[in-house]
Amino acid sequence: MFYRFAKFVCYLFFRYICRWQVRGQELFPREGPAIVVANHRSLWDPVAVGVAVPRQVRFMAKEELFKIPGLGALLRALGAFPVKRGRSDRAALQASLDILRQDQVVGMFPEGTRVRTGELGRFYGGAALLSLKTGAPLVPVALKGTDRIFCRGWFRPFCVAIGRPLFPRHSGRYSPQEVDELTSMAREALAKLLEEL
Repeated sequence: MFYRFAKFVCYLFFRYICRWQVRGQELFPREGPAIVVANHRSLWDPVAVGVAVPRQVRFMAKEELFKIPGLGALLRALGAFPVKRGRSDRAALQASLDILRQDQVVGMFPEGTRVRTGELGRFYGGAALLSLKTGAPLVPVALKGTDRIFCRGWFRPFCVAIGRPLFPRHSGRYSPQEVDELTSMAREALAKLLEEL
């Protein structure tokens, strides 16, 4: 209930104040598990993805954010869960698997942190690993202009593009090479979406 209310308020803000553009919403799977993989330039990115995607997205967010008074409670109310950055986090992996096994959507930024150069950064393999473990498709979501939403004292337009789902060839057993291949496919799909924006 709170998620829907927050999404509606943000939708009004993005549409009427920022005048955002969204495309590809019809491509997003209407049911079943899915993993959103988006580029990361701004603190606005999870909000933009959450509003653009037609289903609730449960975001993996850095653990430090959950230690900030008030913000941690808000993130949990919105369905986010913590991840320790810079090392393997079994609890975050298990939380992601549990969410996907309930046919829900997990949101991830495979670059691991905000990339402020405007270029697409290196992708980590966590999203591909989850996809291969569960059979959930990776859905690329490209963001352009979110780093300039508030610029020179006013709100600016930005774009969100949702791409076609990328399904793993199989699920269950997988090799490191298959994780790398699926990670590369997701990065290429996202790069192509960004070029088209």
